[in-house]
Amino acid sequence: MSQRARISLSGTDPIKVDSVCSQIKAISQRTGVPIRGPVPLPTKKLRVPCRKSPDGEGSETWDHWEMRIHKRLIYLDADERALRQLMRIDVPDGVNIEMRLHSS
Repeated sequence: MSQRARISLSGTDPIKVDSVCSQIKAISQRTGVPIRGPVPLPTKKLRVPCRKSPDGEGSETWDHWEMRIHKRLIYLDADERALRQLMRIDVPDGVNIEMRLHSS
């Protein structure tokens, strides 16, 4: 029975997320472990409308604030050496990594 690692990356800056993806791809090429991905998932847009005027007087003008969350999925055959190197990846601020092991 072999194990497969499912790595999900999420963050607000797509350049940082893609840099972590390229680090994971480099590890898989160095160790010879098969990789599938990175699979780009739909970008989640969090929108917050708020009034510009604090007291409610005057015309109704609104500010619209938006935060985008970019997600990537990577499937990696779980090799002990590759997983050890994955734990040492330099993860920038604002990027979240979640790794799950599944038996296949």
